[in-house]
Amino acid sequence: MSSTESAASIPAVELSGLGVTYGGPTGREVLRGIDLTVAPGEIACIVGHSGIGKSTLIRCIAGLQKPTTGEVRIAGIAIDAPPATLALVSQDYGRTLMPWLRVDENVRLPLRGNGLARKVQNERVTDALAVVGLGGAARSYPWQLSGGMQQRVAIARALAYRPQVLLMDEPFASVDAQTRAELEDLLLTLQRDLGITVLLVTHDVDESVYLSDRVVVLGGTPALMQDIVDVPLTGARDQLTTKADPLFIECRTRVLSAIQQSKTVAPV
Repeated sequence: MSSTESAASIPAVELSGLGVTYGGPTGREVLRGIDLTVAPGEIACIVGHSGIGKSTLIRCIAGLQKPTTGEVRIAGIAIDAPPATLALVSQDYGRTLMPWLRVDENVRLPLRGNGLARKVQNERVTDALAVVGLGGAARSYPWQLSGGMQQRVAIARALAYRPQVLLMDEPFASVDAQTRAELEDLLLTLQRDLGITVLLVTHDVDESVYLSDRVVVLGGTPALMQDIVDVPLTGARDQLTTKADPLFIECRTRVLSAIQQSKTVAPV
């Protein structure tokens, strides 16, 4: 087996027996026994009812929170801190962008102090802004942009870092429906062109099926992995044709059913 084939066989993200309990052994158990493997270049979405622990799971994968049990591996390496090959885009772009910095300076933030020459940083910033369609907004301030454009800045900042794994926690929840659709399509284009692995949390079932290769359904108290729904949609996806596809409707129904059933599941 070649080194390339060997690298491709290593999961981009691997969770083994991951559990989280707040307040010590006798506290509130949020997640239990989560086992998940995400392949390089895959898009996987995590869904489940509000408060079930989706964001907690993302924080554990990002290395921002240590699980109570189990472990997280990124590219085969167990982590106990944020890994250098991973970037996170959150829902609250208003808090993650620095309003006193111009757009290009916000995108440059994660590149500071990592040894990159200024010229290389400039190239990465320019390329990332061009990819998300904001090449002409580099010298604007975030507060001069719409909500959708600000979220594009947050995505550009993550891309400038050149991550192998992109985590997204409800990234499109705070924008209007049309902008959300545009950002969904932007994500699909970026993932296809760059080949990055994406793990995304969403409350929107349609969004999870539209974006994913697989949808992971969390359910129960504490949350277990109730189902993994494969999404066998082929070819380029678009908001009209794809969402009218019988396969899309079938997957959507299965995800909804799993979420509804999970509310009545009581782990032993």
